[in-house]
Amino acid sequence: MTHPFLDLAPLSAARFASIEDRVARLLGTGQDVVITQGEALLPLEGAIRATAGPGTTALNVITGPYGQTFGDWLRDCGATVVDLAVPFHTAVHAEQVREAFEAHPEIDFVSLVHAEAATGNTNPVAEIGEVVRERGALFYLDAVASVGAEPVLPDAWGVDLCVIGAQKAMGGPAGVSAVSVSARAWARMAANPRAPRRSYLSLLDWKERWIDGGRKALLHAPAQLEMLALEACLERIEASGLETVTARHASAAAAARAGALAMGGGLEPYVHQAREAAPVATTLRAPAETVASELVARALETDPALPLAAGGGALAKEMIRVNHYGPDASVATVRRCLAALGTALAERGLPVDTEAADRAAQGAVSRQQDQQHLIQG
Repeated sequence: MTHPFLDLAPLSAARFASIEDRVARLLGTGQDVVITQGEALLPLEGAIRATAGPGTTALNVITGPYGQTFGDWLRDCGATVVDLAVPFHTAVHAEQVREAFEAHPEIDFVSLVHAEAATGNTNPVAEIGEVVRERGALFYLDAVASVGAEPVLPDAWGVDLCVIGAQKAMGGPAGVSAVSVSARAWARMAANPRAPRRSYLSLLDWKERWIDGGRKALLHAPAQLEMLALEACLERIEASGLETVTARHASAAAAARAGALAMGGGLEPYVHQAREAAPVATTLRAPAETVASELVARALETDPALPLAAGGGALAKEMIRVNHYGPDASVATVRRCLAALGTALAERGLPVDTEAADRAAQGAVSRQQDQQHLIQG
C-alpha cells in the first residue's frame, strides 16, 4: 500500500534548484539563494558564524528576543558587539543607527530583525539600509516573520544576508528555510578562517559544492516533504499574487488593532504606534489586573483553533499575541479572536464591548480597502 507522505520519488538537483529560483523571485533578488534543510535558526546562526569573527565590530539591533540571540552568537564568534536596544513596544529608526555609527565608526556588520512576531513590531529596513550602505557595513537581516506579510527586498535595501522561513506569513512548513547571499557576503565568508566548513552550519559548503558546481549535485539527501511543501507554498503565493497575500496580512493587522482599541476593559495594543506594528502578528497588552496567559487559556477553551498565544518568558503576564499569519491572515479569524478575548475579559468583570470591537475591526478593513483603491486608481 503506497502512502503519499512516505513513498516519495527522490528529489532531483534540478527540482531543488528550481525551488531556489522561485524563492529568489519571491524576494526579487539577483543574489544567490541557498535553501537550508532545517528551521530558520539554521541559516540565521550559520550566516553569523560565517561572516563574523574576532576582527568584526557588529551593531546588533535589539527590538525583541531574536535580536538578543544574535548578540549572543556574535559574541560567541569573538566579535565586538555594540547593542542598540529599544523598548519592545517600539521600532528602531535609521537616525539611531546613524548615531551608533558616529559613536563607533569601526562598525562593519549590522544585524537586524525585520519583524519580531514575538513582540509585534516591525523595523524600517529600507531607511536603515541606506545608512548601512553609506558606511559600507555588511547587512544581515532576519526576515523570517516578515516575508509574505510585508515587502522584503534585499537587493533594493542593500541586504547582504537575508534569511527567511516559510512557517509564518508564507503559510508553509517550519522545517525548511532559505538565505540570499550577496557577493560581498560570500567574500567575507571566504576570508573568515572561523567560518564553518564541512559542517551542517556551513554556507560556504553550499557555495563551493553546490552553486560553484552549477547546482548539479546536492550536498546530501534533501528533506523531501519539506521541499515539496515549500514548493506548494510558493505556488500558492504566486497564484494569489504576493501583493494580495501581503494585503490580507495588513487587513488582519488593521482589524486586530482597531478591534482591541474599541474593546475597552483595559485591553490595548502593545506596540504604541500603528506604523511600527508588524502585519504578521498583533500583540496586545492585557489589563493590569489580569494575567495574559490566563486570558489566552480561557479564550482557547471557547475555540481551541484560534491563533492566540501569550508572550514568552516574562511577557507571559502582560502580552497577548494574535498570530494572524498564513492561513489565519483573515479578518474573520481576527474577529473570532476578539470575541473570545472579550468573553474572557467579561468573565473577570471588566467592562468590554465586543460588538463595538467587531464593528471597529470591520470598519478598519473597509477604510484600508478604500485607501488602496484610491492608490490604485
